[in-house]
Amino acid sequence: MQVAHFKGPPSGGPFIFMHSGSVIVLWMACVVVLQVLSPVPLAVAAGLCALAGWRFAPSRSLKLLRRVRFLVLAILVLFAGFTPGEALVPALPEFSPSREGLVLAAEHVGRLVAVVLCVALLLEGLPVSRLVGGLHALLRPLGWLGLPTERLAVRLMLVLRYVESAPAAAWRDWLEDDGINGNGADRIVIAREALAWGDLAALLLALGAAALWFGVTR
Repeated sequence: MQVAHFKGPPSGGPFIFMHSGSVIVLWMACVVVLQVLSPVPLAVAAGLCALAGWRFAPSRSLKLLRRVRFLVLAILVLFAGFTPGEALVPALPEFSPSREGLVLAAEHVGRLVAVVLCVALLLEGLPVSRLVGGLHALLRPLGWLGLPTERLAVRLMLVLRYVESAPAAAWRDWLEDDGINGNGADRIVIAREALAWGDLAALLLALGAAALWFGVTR
């Protein structure tokens, strides 16, 4: 595997005015917030994610959702069928799912679908070069501890690419040192971007909004 670097302004994707590292940080913040939302705000957030996925990344969103359909089915069966509570069909209490289980299943499915849609939007919005460059920029402080930040960034990118398109039988090939397909011919470009004042302002605004939200909801 060959890794090349280039410097320059961001190019490609809808996030051309933001540093790719800032985009990834905001994406991670959205994923974290989705895990702590109550059912009603979660339903609104999942609906907004669905609209954004349909508008900006329709084919990628459908592809990723198809890949987790069996996980969604397993969540529905496990939570709806094995959670104690009031039977949805009182005439058949032994075979009926519980109302409480259906609520829990819907909540967990909503979180999963919203996160999957967020992944689709991230992959659609950032070209591979910017995605790897953003991961590398975020992991760079770990280089002070002697960790291979460039290799970590590339491997994280390969995991995201594998989740989207790799065949199930080839997952071990993505973790090998000799390339994506094992032939060493793949070339990954890392874009190095300058952090602008707008990125810092966006991050500070996001942190302020998160602090305000947690302060109001506590």
